[in-house]
Amino acid sequence: MYIAGRPGNQSANSGLLLGRSRWSVFAAGSPGQPAEQANSLMSIATRAPVSAAQSAKDEPRLFSPGNVLPFVLVTALFLFWGIPSNMNDILIKQFMKSFEITRFQAGLIQSAYYMGYFLLSMPAALIMRRYSYKAGLVIGLLLYATGTFLFWPAAIAREYGFFLFALFVVASGAAFLETGANPFIAALGDPRTSERRLNFSQAFNPVGAVAGVLAGTVFIFSGIELNQTEVTALKVVGKYDAYLQHETMRVVTPYLVIGSVIFIWALLILKTKFPKVAEEVHSGAERAKGRFLDLFKHRHFVLGVLAQFFYVGAQVGTWSYYIQYVQDYTRQPEKVAGYFLTGTLVAFGVGRFTATYLMKYVQPSRLMGIFGVINCVLVAIGVVHPGWVGVWALFLTSFFMSLMFPTIFALGIKELGPNTKLGSSLMVMAIIGGAVFPPIEGLVFGATRSMAAAMAVLLVCYAFIAHYAFVGSKVRVPDGEPRVTG
Repeated sequence: MYIAGRPGNQSANSGLLLGRSRWSVFAAGSPGQPAEQANSLMSIATRAPVSAAQSAKDEPRLFSPGNVLPFVLVTALFLFWGIPSNMNDILIKQFMKSFEITRFQAGLIQSAYYMGYFLLSMPAALIMRRYSYKAGLVIGLLLYATGTFLFWPAAIAREYGFFLFALFVVASGAAFLETGANPFIAALGDPRTSERRLNFSQAFNPVGAVAGVLAGTVFIFSGIELNQTEVTALKVVGKYDAYLQHETMRVVTPYLVIGSVIFIWALLILKTKFPKVAEEVHSGAERAKGRFLDLFKHRHFVLGVLAQFFYVGAQVGTWSYYIQYVQDYTRQPEKVAGYFLTGTLVAFGVGRFTATYLMKYVQPSRLMGIFGVINCVLVAIGVVHPGWVGVWALFLTSFFMSLMFPTIFALGIKELGPNTKLGSSLMVMAIIGGAVFPPIEGLVFGATRSMAAAMAVLLVCYAFIAHYAFVGSKVRVPDGEPRVTG
């Protein structure tokens, strides 16, 4: 939201001046005018400026009424890409059992997934820049669906590498969705409500995250965990391979169902007329004027990419090791620790909706800065006071981190003009932070044997995000004067 006056204030003031001039004329009376007519006109004149002033104070709409269907269809995508990213945690455990692989080998699931994001975000932006957001979203959904369908032949072949390729394809599609959906929602309405609009849509992402974890737990996990004696017994009777095949096939049905829904959604978007957002109303030649290197002239964008890198690192770093933190310091069983993880994901979702509401009254950048400082305090408590106090402190960080991704995204791509799609792709590529910070935490844990000490890495992330919110997100216009956004 800009500090400068909102559009419409000028017309309201002019109406007020006009009303005053009319008042002076009619109060004095005009030759030949009855007193009643003068009083009537005077009444109209005095009411007009009040109406204009009220109009100027009206809260801008979150989105225009004519764009309801595109808004709903694209908002659902935020839920859809939250499902597979959180089912990866289920796949890691399941494939360690069905393929008899090490934890390091199972970790390649995350590597393959993040690599899909990293490598396809820029091509996605170029395609959408050449054609439209709608074209990119349809391509992304088709890639996503294709990747899920590949789980069937991968399970039949029982090839772990095939599964990794399928996950790469799913993530490639998700990269298209994130690269297109975030800026499209931000641009689908009044610029003053872009952060609030994007936070509302992003609030459905944790719904997908929780749905993915629950679906994996219910439909993928069989609950059968064999000890070494039982494994030996099955091998003696020649049934162990059948057991492994059965465990591998359990991943197929959930992904086929997800893929079918995604394919249908692609058809719905294909058949729906999408509005042209601001940057798409220009001709192809005008849109082509933007250049990749121009992005680096925008300080708020460059810092936004770094802030997004730190944010995703903090999010993944917290959730990846939260179960271990709970078990290390409270001695709770794995399932109880898993319920805590599910609970913190719910807190994440509640935080998204809460932040969207608070942004009606608090500038988004300021709110994110406050939340960033709060998370610095909560992480510090988790480091200094491991145990139940630390468990609940880290639990609450999900609530306060929830607004960060969409708010950083919306603030970072402001004023990019024809380079908005390219800028969006770099924002999505910053998700690679999720592959960088967990290993760093692992190294700290290996050196200190303390999960609490490893969590201290997250302090750097939240400190940078708070700095970006309060200082780095200010947009500098060509004349060099800062403009406060949010």
